[in-house]
Amino acid sequence: MRPVLAVLAATVWISISEFVRNELLFKAYWVDHFAGLGLTFPDAPVNGVLWGVWSLLFALFIFLLARRFSLAATTGIAWLAGFVLMWVALGNLGVLPFGLLVFAVPLSLLEAVLAAWIVKALG
Repeated sequence: MRPVLAVLAATVWISISEFVRNELLFKAYWVDHFAGLGLTFPDAPVNGVLWGVWSLLFALFIFLLARRFSLAATTGIAWLAGFVLMWVALGNLGVLPFGLLVFAVPLSLLEAVLAAWIVKALG
């Protein structure tokens, strides 16, 4: 039961972090960036559901890492796999607003470290 609670608590934290960062803080930035590319920012309800699935999978990945690694190693590996690879893919697709990384890097590190801490504390 503790592993399930740990993964669910981390999922909630990750979901809140993603929502605050991408909907409350930087949504206008994303919308303007996509408009500048001649695209519409994908914000249909199904996109929100998929971010929820991403949050759950990221929390599960962190849980699996945390069983084997220290808090620092878990955070680092999770951050690289969850965020850096996503930014590389978005950059490759030509839709990554590179100026946003100045904010995204520290906020995503905070997200990863707190999710890892939650998993370690509750798992």
